[in-house]
Amino acid sequence: MSIPPPPGPHQPSNAQGPYQVPYSQGPYGGPPYQTWGQGYSPYNRPTPVNGVAIAAFVTGVLCFLPAVGLVLGLIALGQIRKRGERGKGFAVAGAVLSSLGIALWVLTLATGALSAAWDDIKEGAGNSSSFSLVEGDCFNDPSGSLKGVTYDVDEVPCDKTHDGEVFATFKMTGSAYPGDDKVTDTADDKCYALQDTYAMDAWALPEYVDVYYFTPTAQSWRLGDREITCVFGNTDDNDTLTGSLRNDATTLDADQLAYLKAAHVLNAAMDTAPEDEYVEDDLPGHKAWAGRVSTALGEQTKLLEGHTWPSDAERPVADLVKDLKAAQKEWAKAAGSTDADTFYEHYDKGYKLTDADKTVTARKALGLATAPPSYDENGSGADSREGDRGAEV
Repeated sequence: MSIPPPPGPHQPSNAQGPYQVPYSQGPYGGPPYQTWGQGYSPYNRPTPVNGVAIAAFVTGVLCFLPAVGLVLGLIALGQIRKRGERGKGFAVAGAVLSSLGIALWVLTLATGALSAAWDDIKEGAGNSSSFSLVEGDCFNDPSGSLKGVTYDVDEVPCDKTHDGEVFATFKMTGSAYPGDDKVTDTADDKCYALQDTYAMDAWALPEYVDVYYFTPTAQSWRLGDREITCVFGNTDDNDTLTGSLRNDATTLDADQLAYLKAAHVLNAAMDTAPEDEYVEDDLPGHKAWAGRVSTALGEQTKLLEGHTWPSDAERPVADLVKDLKAAQKEWAKAAGSTDADTFYEHYDKGYKLTDADKTVTARKALGLATAPPSYDENGSGADSREGDRGAEV
């Protein structure tokens, strides 16, 4: 079996095997012509359409960047003349449409219609997006519940029935989503801590009100959402709120503010109790806590004594200060205890002297709520943390 020689300069290779493509004889017996000449295509290639012309046409039709469409159209016409390309119609149409777009923009700006339209857009976004809620806003959730996932809320006046009232907002930091548990824990800790700045008198909160919050999801986090919205809502999904729960410097008088600020000093110290319920399990921790309470009682009495009270509140506040000073001594002794029994002895005395009922008379004289918050066996109430209180947005 012979192997055919490699193709020469006038002998093309046959892709189907050892068969060769025959030559075509010249008309005068001259050299043959190859069936396919080097550098030629067996098909005719059409003249390309100028890409800039297409871009000009698309931009002109959309009209969102009319000036760009006009410039692209002029550039495309110049390139078409030089390169012999097609697309002159696209370029001309894009330039014309863009020119009309520019004229419309000028007319819109001159009449103020653009500004009005933008204001409408912002107003619509503000009225429908949960992300736009700020402190003091009241709203309804289309789902009728503050639990689960929500995508939208409707802002309503607080004097109308509503599902929730925003009392604080804050933003988390970080580039990577920290996870659902971390977001929820952060919302839970900070929202409960921030409620006192909006509703300074916890006694004024109805028993059926609790803290809820809107948090980012993993998807909204990727879009830049870092905001957590803290909300007061009804513990019963089938019920609503009416009227604002706000009681702070915008709604309270100077005497009420002075009293509540002093009370918050002690409340903050009380909230730092050890996790171990029994003193025997953590005597050092309980002693440190008693020391913080004793210090807070000293600060509270100074604040109360340093304020000038209305005549009808002078005696009730003075009686309260007397009890608080006695309580401070007992908490200080508890902090210095050497054993659990001694701690309990002074703790019990100090706790009774700071009982909420001892503040009712002073509160009544100052026009503050006089019914201490109550809690059921499940922990529900104005300061409960039990149950699912978070909604994601």
